Amino acid sequence: MKLQKKHAKRWIHTGAAALLLSSFLAGCGDSSDNTASEQPSPATDKQQEAVGTAKNTTAGWGAVDEQPSTVYYELFVRSFADSNDDGIGDLNGVTAKLDYLASLGVGGIWLMPITESPSYHGYDTTDYKKVEPDYGTLDDLKRLVDEAHKRGIKVIMDLVVNHTSSEHPWFKEALTNPSSPYRSWYHFAAADEKVQTDSAAGADSAWHGSGDNRYLSIFWGGMPDLNFDNPKVREAMIDAGQFWLDQGIDGFRLDAAKHIYGDYASTIHTKEVQDLNQAWWQEFRAGLIQKKPDVYLVGEVWDSTSVIAPLLNHALDSGFNFDLAAKLLSGADREQDSDIAFSLSRAYGAYEHASAGAFVDAPFLSNHDQTRVMTALNGNVEHARMAAAMLLTMPGNPFIYYGEELGLTGSKPDERLREPMPWTASLNDSDDTRWIEPMFAKGGDVSVEREEADSGSLLQWYKTLIQWRNEEKALHDGGIDSFKLGDEKGLSAYIRMTVDERVLVVHNLSSKPLQAVISDQTAYGAFSTIVHTTDSSAALEKHSLSLPPYSTVIIK
Repeated sequence: MKLQKKHAKRWIHTGAAALLLSSFLAGCGDSSDNTASEQPSPATDKQQEAVGTAKNTTAGWGAVDEQPSTVYYELFVRSFADSNDDGIGDLNGVTAKLDYLASLGVGGIWLMPITESPSYHGYDTTDYKKVEPDYGTLDDLKRLVDEAHKRGIKVIMDLVVNHTSSEHPWFKEALTNPSSPYRSWYHFAAADEKVQTDSAAGADSAWHGSGDNRYLSIFWGGMPDLNFDNPKVREAMIDAGQFWLDQGIDGFRLDAAKHIYGDYASTIHTKEVQDLNQAWWQEFRAGLIQKKPDVYLVGEVWDSTSVIAPLLNHALDSGFNFDLAAKLLSGADREQDSDIAFSLSRAYGAYEHASAGAFVDAPFLSNHDQTRVMTALNGNVEHARMAAAMLLTMPGNPFIYYGEELGLTGSKPDERLREPMPWTASLNDSDDTRWIEPMFAKGGDVSVEREEADSGSLLQWYKTLIQWRNEEKALHDGGIDSFKLGDEKGLSAYIRMTVDERVLVVHNLSSKPLQAVISDQTAYGAFSTIVHTTDSSAALEKHSLSLPPYSTVIIK
C-alpha cells in the first residue's frame, strides 16, 4: 500500500448557512486536522492572499467572501481543429480558433492531455515534458499560449501524475530490471506476496502482471500507478509541473486527484488516505508557486464534500462540482427547482472552513467522461438552454465542454463523447478533424457555421449568458444565497452578490408562463428592474414578475 507523510477562494453567506456549516462539520471526521498540516509560506501563495478577505458590506447584506471567476472551455485537441489537413486536431488548429473562443466570451481553456502518449486520449503519458507529436511541437504550444494571452484567455492543461503509460521508459526499465532505480518508482509485488485487489477506480483487480512482476495499476494494466512514497517521484512530478509553467501555462486540471493514495475501494475514504492525498497536493502546490504564485489548480475529485474539502487546504483551488452538475441537469430535465443555493451553502460552508476562504467552485454540466448534455436531456433544446442558464449564473469558474454550446450529442463508449467539433455543416472544411468517423457529430444545423448565422441558436444563447456574466460583477465575482418565490416548482431563484452589488436571478424552467410576487422587504432590499432577459416578453410591474416559458431574467 502507498504510505505516508503529512505535509487552503471565496463565498458569501448570511444567517442560515452558519447553522448548516456547524452541523455539517460536526459529521466530518477528517476536518479537525486540516489546519495542522505543514503549509507553504503565505507570502508566496496567491491562494493565501484570499484568506480573510471577507468584508462586511455597508449595503446591509452581511459579510461577503467573493469568488472572482473565469469561464473555462474544455477541449480535446485531437477533435477540435486541424491546421495541416491530416485529419487530426492540433495545437495550431486551436490557435486558429482562438477568435471563436473569444467571441464566445470564455476567459480560459483547458487542454485535455497534450503530452506524448500511445493512446488517442493521452491519459497515459510516455514523456511528461514532450508534446504529443500528433499535436505539434513545444513551439506550437508557446505560440498558442501567447496568442491566447493576447486575447485575455488563460490556458490550463491536463496533468496526469497518478500513473504513467506502461510504455513509459521508466516503467519499461522497472519491469525488465528488478535492480533498476525506477523499480521503486512503481509498486511491485512478489509472486507470494498477499495484496489487496479491490481497485478504487473500478478495474477488475488493482494488480496486473504475473510472477514477481505484479504491479499496481488501478485503472487498467496500461496505466501503472506511480509510488508517491518515493521522494524522487514527487520531485519528478513537481518538476514536470514547473516545466509547463515555464512554457506559459496558467495552471492544471489534475486527473484522478483522490487516487494518489486512494488505490483500494475498501480504504479510499479512510482518514489516513485522505491525509496522505492532502499532503501530496500541498507539496505539489508549494513547488509550483515558486514558479507562478497565481497558478490555478482544479482537481478531478468525483466524491463527497468531506473528501473534497481537505484538498482545498493550501492544495487545490477548486474541485469539479459533480453533485451540482447532477442537480442542474435534473432540474432542467424535470422542469423543477432543485434549491441549488441551499445545497451549495452546505458544501461551501465546508470548503470555506477547510480553505480559510480560499476556494473557488468549478461548476459544469458534463465532461469528456460523461454523457453529453443534449443526450442526457433527451434532445430537448429548451432543457439544454435552461441547464446552461443555471450553470452560467453559478458562482465560481464554470466549465463548458467543447460542442456543448452547439448541442452536440454523445454517449459511451468514451470515443463517442469526444467526436470531432463540427465547424461546418458539411464537415468538409480543412478545419474539421477526421480522426474518427462521427456517429453523433454529423454537422448540419448542429455546427458552428449554421449556429453563428442563426440568432436563435443554442450557440447564441451561450454567448448571451456569458456576456451577462462578464458584464455583471455580481454574476462574475459574487457568492450565492437562497431567495424564495412562493411555491411554484417551475421557478428557480437565487441571489448573486458581491460586497457592493447584488442581483436576483430567476429562471422559469417550465413550458408554461409563470408569475411570482417579489417582496421589497428582503435582506437584499428591493428588486425593481429587469436588466437582462432571454425573452423580451418578461415583465416586472411593481411587485409582480411574469416570465414566459423557458426563460431567465436578471433583476436589480
